[in-house]
Amino acid sequence: MSKGISRTEFQERWRRLQAGLAKLDLDAALVHSNEADFANVRYLSDYWPIFESAGVFIPRQGEPVLLIGPESETFAASHSRIPGFRMLLEYRESAEPEYPTIPVSSFREVFREGMAGRKLKRLGIIGHSIFPAFIQDKLRKEFPGLELVKADQVIFDLRAVKSPAEIDLLRRGFRISERAVARVIAELAPGRTELEMVGTAQAAIYQGGGEYEAHPVYVLAGRHSTHAIGRPTHRRIRSGEVVQLNIGARVAGYSPSVGRPVFMGRITPEARRLFQQGLDLHRRTIELMKAGVAARSVVEKFYDYAGKLGCRQNLLYGPCHGLGLIEVERPWMEETSDYRLRERMTFQVDTFLYNRDFGLRWEDGVVVTRDGVEELSSRLQRIIQVRG
Repeated sequence: MSKGISRTEFQERWRRLQAGLAKLDLDAALVHSNEADFANVRYLSDYWPIFESAGVFIPRQGEPVLLIGPESETFAASHSRIPGFRMLLEYRESAEPEYPTIPVSSFREVFREGMAGRKLKRLGIIGHSIFPAFIQDKLRKEFPGLELVKADQVIFDLRAVKSPAEIDLLRRGFRISERAVARVIAELAPGRTELEMVGTAQAAIYQGGGEYEAHPVYVLAGRHSTHAIGRPTHRRIRSGEVVQLNIGARVAGYSPSVGRPVFMGRITPEARRLFQQGLDLHRRTIELMKAGVAARSVVEKFYDYAGKLGCRQNLLYGPCHGLGLIEVERPWMEETSDYRLRERMTFQVDTFLYNRDFGLRWEDGVVVTRDGVEELSSRLQRIIQVRG
């Protein structure tokens, strides 16, 4: 159970979500999450499924109910901030056991109880991109005439601006993450494997108070550092190459990341040039952000500055994405963005450059303020070399 988000704040989330449903003339919402993309259900309940998936049924009036698989009854009872929950076969693990001895509920029972005699005509689907097709098919078959409406924006709007308690949890996560980065750098040496150093990061995260890694830990050396998305291996780290670190500690569900490139041994002129360009571009993005600024203008100035630095061709994307319960969440900051920054929005400033031989990523968290940003991580924002 989280330490920092109060039951009162969870209740306020339910009421705000219900107000959003009313604006869209939706009678209720069915929220879906799984172990990998847990954020929407955890935002409403503090429950994080494992093996199974999970849902929340929340009517426009009344109380929400947590939907779980048949094996999670005691887990939900001890962790969920939603007091009512029902076990449904539809939320079982993917091996599809039948559980013939476990009594389960049905969507018909859940909806009838939740709606308390009111008609259910329009049901908002939240978590649409991961919402199983078989559940949608089942709902259409069992409830003829029920309109299923993609309603993710309702919860995206709630999650975009953080409460003081949420920001405090992110601060704690970044402190642990920075310490984990520092420990990995202190122990980096030629001959050690990427996965061995992942273990060092994990030990620091759990010893420091994290409940889990905020994302799969990156220790990517040599050509592997060109992977914007990748997995560490048993490859041994060598002198004369870049090692990319992205390390995050999850705290009560909140999932930051600190990204630092490290050069093993004496840095080459090409690596020094790209490291410095990345760091300059990273700092420029942070300077551009404050409440009221159009997101699109930050992106346009980011790309203009990359052109002036001479590294535009080395960019994959940029410069920011939302930060919260998942390390990459809405809103993205792109050339197509049509929103303005608001106070207490939180972002990962994410600056990734690469060439044929190596890549590097500077990544830090910020909270948007009236006058700029509060930097949630800034330790070791310099060119880092270790003996190799």
